[in-house]
Amino acid sequence: MHKHAFVFLIAALLLPCKTQGADCPQWGGSAARNMVSPEKNLPETFEPGQKKGDSVDLATAKNVKWAVHTGNFSCGTPAIAGGKVFQGAMISGSGVLNCFDEATGKLLWQWIKPCRTDMKENPVDFAFRSVPGQMGVCSTPTVEGDRLYFVDHNARVVCLDVNGRPPAPGATVGEAREIWAFDMYADRNVGTRPSDSTNGSPLIDGDLIYVPTSNGVDRLYASLTKDAARQCFAPKAPNLIVLDKRTGRFLAKDTAPIAANMLHGQWSSPSMGVVNGRKLIFFGGGDGVCYAFNALAKAPAGPVTLKTAWWVNCIPPEYDSFTGMARIVQYCQGIGWRPDTMNKGDGTFAGPSQIIATPVFDNNRVYVAIGRDPSHGRGRGALVCADATQTGDITKTGKIWCYQGLDRSLSTVSIADGLLYIADIAGRLHCLDAETGAVQWIYETHSPILASTLVADGKIYLQTEKYLHILAAGKEMKLLSKINLGAPSWITPVAANGTVYIASKNYLWAVKQ
Repeated sequence: MHKHAFVFLIAALLLPCKTQGADCPQWGGSAARNMVSPEKNLPETFEPGQKKGDSVDLATAKNVKWAVHTGNFSCGTPAIAGGKVFQGAMISGSGVLNCFDEATGKLLWQWIKPCRTDMKENPVDFAFRSVPGQMGVCSTPTVEGDRLYFVDHNARVVCLDVNGRPPAPGATVGEAREIWAFDMYADRNVGTRPSDSTNGSPLIDGDLIYVPTSNGVDRLYASLTKDAARQCFAPKAPNLIVLDKRTGRFLAKDTAPIAANMLHGQWSSPSMGVVNGRKLIFFGGGDGVCYAFNALAKAPAGPVTLKTAWWVNCIPPEYDSFTGMARIVQYCQGIGWRPDTMNKGDGTFAGPSQIIATPVFDNNRVYVAIGRDPSHGRGRGALVCADATQTGDITKTGKIWCYQGLDRSLSTVSIADGLLYIADIAGRLHCLDAETGAVQWIYETHSPILASTLVADGKIYLQTEKYLHILAAGKEMKLLSKINLGAPSWITPVAANGTVYIASKNYLWAVKQ
């Protein structure tokens, strides 16, 4: 399986909560999505223990409260709420959402669905027929009260009862109870056609729930000449929709012109912030542009259109200026695994990229990096700090700074004590001054990174494909420990209630001092 399948982790993705000793019920813990947690007394190392079948021998582990086998493949970020831990996975080709007991790790109930079979015969659906069965549920759930919301592997927005149903007679594991589901693939208001798979964590605001559609283009990689062009098979599909969280009723959609310049897929999640009394929804586009939409004040009686407040092209002009070459051809020339492209895999190729990371809102600024499907390999990236107070096209006026010293990145940033931390696909962790973008230090892991950083308790938790790295946060670079989980991981650590949750592709550890 190509690493393109792993992109939906996005790595981007596990975000911590914002209240010490509290749950982390959604991707980011707050609408701003800053990857920083106030949890204290977290360990600076742990021993994952020896595997015994599908379990871990806790007698051989250290600083581990419990550990569980999550499935054949896991790339979903856990959410922790109400004494339960929720995480997506894949088991035997089906999408799964597991509910574990937070205290013991016991599997309480399980939602499981096979892959859909009603896709049309076209190239984009060819990918969508194969990849979801390899990855399962990638979306990080959002939990509020007794309800849980997530995007499943079939492009449906699903609402579940967090308590599930009791086990059937003779069974030990309970069943999920589905309250409602909205099919973004089949619904005539949306009709999304994802590239590879679906991802994205829902964002709740009052009675409203904002959900990315994962719309994309075909992935046949044929666009290496002027005559070839990738196609967006749902050019009129929205990029972001709004539903009524109580019923799943369709309320609104955006009209941002992303489809016209779509590069591959859309796997970013929305964030939110209040700027000068105006509530905005921030969204990273599959065209490399970060958008801000005016949030709805309440649920409308009928479907409406989200108004675009501003947008900023995060692709530096020099990355997007190949003479006589169509933009999509430029993009495909950056696919590093193809020997017939211009990308030599050394990080110097400077073509266009989309946004996969989640925009982070902090102090009237939005921070977001551009990146790609990790199977495309290395290439020059960029991290933009934008002024969220402006309006309209702010590409020339709203970029406060742009850092170009990193490779392509899937990572959502962490901002703490005036410092910003971000990882890139090449395996480097960059520490910058959040105000100016000036480099403080760079740490080399020598392993690809698809995950984001978690900053908590004066430490930086960073997962690479080979090791979990724990460093001291601050202006001085200091490695505290490096831990082998025994399997690859593309999932960002998350902290809640004095515990750090560390995941590999098959296991989840509850790590506590």
